[in-house]
Amino acid sequence: MTISAPLANADTRIRDVTVTDDELTVALMDGRRISAPLAWYPRLANATPDQRAHFEIAGGGWGIHWPDIDEDLSTEGLLRGARAPGRVA
Repeated sequence: MTISAPLANADTRIRDVTVTDDELTVALMDGRRISAPLAWYPRLANATPDQRAHFEIAGGGWGIHWPDIDEDLSTEGLLRGARAPGRVA
């Protein structure tokens, strides 16, 4: 079995964010996209479409902040598949 090493030039900063009724998708600077079920993030799932659309790319591009619902996510957590704290599988 071969295990690939992380790319030295991978740029995991956030380029764009899309939130639908079912899914969170984050586009990274290096061209990859991370998608996760919106159910993993209850604050986002319970927010209005306008609240979901009002986000700020924060922390030099390593995080996302939704000021209207006080939600913060990081690329590190998204890449690990981390769900919101307290969320049951």
